[in-house]
Amino acid sequence: MSGSDRSFTENDGVAVEKFKPSRRFMAAFSSLAVVNLACALDATDIGIALPVITGDIGGNAVQALWIGTSFLLASTVWQPLFVAVSDVFGRRPLLILALILFTAGSIMSGVAKNPTLMLAGRSVQGSGVGGVLTLTEAIITDLVPLRERGNFIALISIVWAVGTVAGPLVGGALAQNNDWRWIFYLNLPILGIGFVGVVLFLNQDLRQRGLLEKLRKIDYLGSFLFVSSLTSMLIALSWGGTMYAWSSWHTLVPLILGAAGLAAFTVHQVVLGSESRPAGKRLDTLLPMRIFANRSTSITYMNTFLHGMILWSLVYYMPLYFQSAKSYNPIQTGLTALPQTLTVVPCAMVVGVVSSKTGHYRWSLYIGFAITTLGMGLLYLLDVGTTIVEWVFLLLIGGVGIGLLFPGMNLSIQASVPNKDIAISAGLFTFFRAAGQSVGVAVGEAIFQNRLDKILSPYPDLQMTSLDAISIIPEISSLPPVQSDILKHAYADAIKVIWATMCGLSGVALVATFFVKEYTLDQMLAGEQGFVDSGKNKSTGASETLSNGEAEKAVMGSDMAQARTSQ
Repeated sequence: MSGSDRSFTENDGVAVEKFKPSRRFMAAFSSLAVVNLACALDATDIGIALPVITGDIGGNAVQALWIGTSFLLASTVWQPLFVAVSDVFGRRPLLILALILFTAGSIMSGVAKNPTLMLAGRSVQGSGVGGVLTLTEAIITDLVPLRERGNFIALISIVWAVGTVAGPLVGGALAQNNDWRWIFYLNLPILGIGFVGVVLFLNQDLRQRGLLEKLRKIDYLGSFLFVSSLTSMLIALSWGGTMYAWSSWHTLVPLILGAAGLAAFTVHQVVLGSESRPAGKRLDTLLPMRIFANRSTSITYMNTFLHGMILWSLVYYMPLYFQSAKSYNPIQTGLTALPQTLTVVPCAMVVGVVSSKTGHYRWSLYIGFAITTLGMGLLYLLDVGTTIVEWVFLLLIGGVGIGLLFPGMNLSIQASVPNKDIAISAGLFTFFRAAGQSVGVAVGEAIFQNRLDKILSPYPDLQMTSLDAISIIPEISSLPPVQSDILKHAYADAIKVIWATMCGLSGVALVATFFVKEYTLDQMLAGEQGFVDSGKNKSTGASETLSNGEAEKAVMGSDMAQARTSQ
């Protein structure tokens, strides 16, 4: 028996798979879910603990925010490379490497006693998490038909529900008791369980190649240009307006070099990866530029980037609002995440299930960005005097909109690309979201720091506070009443500008959504690395049920149907 019992029915000229996963398949998928739980916990428990961590390791405000930025930057830049190399060497070896990096980074961060080791650990950890996230997407696209993919996205959403609800509470409790190091150590047993499951159960079919042939398939120059240029640009965006002025050479040089490098990378990908070149001279590029030729795909990637900015601005700066303006302790701050975490994930699950049942997903993009725009705009009302009932209501609205967008954008991208690009397109979805998260934290940092400096400029006694704006938060309530009140209002007003900015970006995404077409979800499963059951050589793929000729017809039917859009 293969990884799933599968047959085909005709629907709109497309071979549509009836997907019945085997026990081994579900064991492998459960292993992916376990490692995603560690990612969810790690993503949501750090923001609440930042003030305590920063004070304990002797960091300043910029270093505090770089605890988040370094993680996101490393997570972002390595994602396309993980997918590209996994196309050659297989998903499982690269996923194991990602888990090792995640584990090593967690240990480094847990033992850190200074900002340098903490930032190094978070960078290593981020590299691993980036690999886990992007390979999870690629593996699901390899193994699950598009029409059923929403159900499995919903299952991963349940895992993220557990992680995003528990993360802030666990992080807050550990930070309040000054046991923040266990935020990182708790990853280890979870990763250990997931690691064993991946090794035992995840077995995918891969075309056999010799080592030299495998090494020749890797785009070395493209990988170097991409990683170095994107790193340079993201560092410049993080420095601008905080560590250095935007006009400083410290900001301009890496920004210009990064932009020039990305331009060179694009030319390299277009020229050497062009399908008009002879097969012997054509390179398997890191990012196939043909993916971006589809307007709907490109727009959805842009919206995914903006969605990442909006989401991570909430994850990092909402806890700062509650701890500074409202004087909440870490545990109380953890509880404030519930209105959003308890709406984001259920809404994502609803979209996944409904899209699988109906075959339609575009409605979630319209409604999602409309509600997100409204929700981010309403957050501007958050102030020092906002009551519990008021802030719960305000956070609920944004959570609904953000949740609707997760699976909707993912399905929109995967439905609009050719089968041969499905794995890399799924990896690019997590990449653009991670890139948006990195830029969102950096932009939020610049807005917050610059606005706080301006607000406190009339108060010389408090102006130095902005240099340690994060680590000083626990001390605000102990200051004399007049100074404490000034700082609370200053923090609230500075953070408001972040919400206003994100509201505008969400509005841009809403308008762009009207130019996105809806494609059919009834497409044949054509993953490059199908699932293989223990002791069997058969994998999930068209050849399992169809003859070669029938499979070719099925692909032709899929391509024809994919060109049709729902009106």
